[in-house]
Order: sequence, then structure tokens, then C-alpha cells
Amino acid sequence: MKTALVTGASRGVGRGVAIALAAEGYRVVATGRTVASADLPTAVVRVPCDHTNDADVARVFAAVEQDGVGLDLLVNNAWGGYERMVDASGRFTWLLPFWEQPDYVWSSMMDAGVRAAFFASVHAARVMTPRKRGLIVNISLWPAQKHVANVIYGVAKAATDKLTADTAHELRPHGVAVLSLYPGMVRTEAVLKAAEGGWLNLSNSESPEFIGRVIGGLANDPLTFERSGSVLVAAQEALRLGIVDIDGRQPTPLTLENRVNSGYSAGAFERTEPFEPIEPFVS
Repeated sequence: MKTALVTGASRGVGRGVAIALAAEGYRVVATGRTVASADLPTAVVRVPCDHTNDADVARVFAAVEQDGVGLDLLVNNAWGGYERMVDASGRFTWLLPFWEQPDYVWSSMMDAGVRAAFFASVHAARVMTPRKRGLIVNISLWPAQKHVANVIYGVAKAATDKLTADTAHELRPHGVAVLSLYPGMVRTEAVLKAAEGGWLNLSNSESPEFIGRVIGGLANDPLTFERSGSVLVAAQEALRLGIVDIDGRQPTPLTLENRVNSGYSAGAFERTEPFEPIEPFVS
């Protein structure tokens, strides 16, 4: 049985990925600050973790290694950037210019996002490299390549893609692959709530489990190592690998050229066009 660690799995995309990978036969270790009470299959191993706390992160990987089976897949999904979007004065901060953004936005996106992915990757690399195999998937988004909502959002996602490119470069001789994966509009709990208010069009949306199915497909794809360091679009990879969503639908891949509904989430693209490959960072 292969082992997967999914960070930020208490809800949303991370929870869906954990569920999908467990259904595919992985031994799944799920982390998150509130993962102990998350709605996850009983087989999923829950390890409460604040990924801004280095001691917590070390304990997670100690738990993964304690049975000696190693780690085959790490999904870096932990992300604090959508928290406290309304500040203490009641302002909706999401669309404010960078000079008016609260200071905590930087920490919530860079520390609870990029830094969390970096240090989880550090620990994973120490487990994977001696075995000469493994896959790290960093959940990222289109703000890495296009201004969406606010500057810090774009900086954090661009840093995530650069993390993918450069860690892939250093891990390649050790047989470990790293990818950035872009979901589309994902039907997370928060997105569904926003849709009830008429804010979002869910006609081309994806379930959280869909992202997990795609990750499982990539982990089994013999071409994945050759594509290490790349930015991939989940829906496009699903088309290539013959993967459908849990309701049998085939989401249409989003592209950089699509207009973005930045009022709520970077995933809220209005319409889709034929996919155009994304050029990865040069490492």
C-alpha cells in the first residue's frame, strides 16, 4: 500500500484529495488544525497540525515514518490565505490595493502557504530521496501568472510555482518528481455557500475529490517524472488520463486568457477556451 500525506485536509480541496486517494487504495495521512473533527473516511490517519509550527510539522513526518513504509506522495495544500478576508473594522480586504492590505495577509499567504509547502517538502525529500522515488504536488493557482484580486495572492502563488520548479531541479537526480497543479472552480464548502447567494456560476465546477483523482492519475502516469517542475491544469490532465469527476462529468480546462471573477476566488473563471500549455519556470 502506498502512503500519501495531504496537508490542509480538514476541509475543501485537501479533504477531497484525501478522500479520493483513500478510495484509490492509498494509506492517507491527513493534516490540518481541525482535522480531528473533519468528515473523512475512518481509514484516513488524522494528525492535527498547524503548518506554521515547525514542531507540529516534524511530528507529522515522524508519524508517517514510524511504521517504516516511507512516503510515496505529498500533496501540499495547506493555505491560510482565505482567512480573515474581513478585517477588524469590517472591511472586505480581498480586493484592496497592496498598500492598504492588512499586514496579516502577507503572513497568512506566505507563512501558512508557501513556507508550509517548503518545509513539508524538506521533510518529504528526506524520506523520499533514499528510496529514489516519490511525487510532491503543490496546489497552486492562476494568480501566479495573472493579476487576480490582490498583489500578495499573486506573489504567493508565483512563489509556489517557483518552489515547484527549483525543488524539481534538485530532486531530479534522486528520482523524485514535483508538480504544480491548478484546480478550476472547486465546489468547496465556502464556494457552495457563495453560490447560494448568487455570486458564482458552478456550471463548469469541479468536486474536491476530482483533484484527488487527478493527483492519483499523475502518480501512476509513467510520463510524470519527465514533466517534473511543470505547471499542470487539473482538468486538462483529467482529459489526457481519462479521468472524470465523481458525478461523471468532464470539467472543461481553464486557460490563462479566460476572464477571472476576482470578487471571490481565483477559481471563478467565467468561461473556458481550448487549453494552451503553460510554460514552466526555467530552473
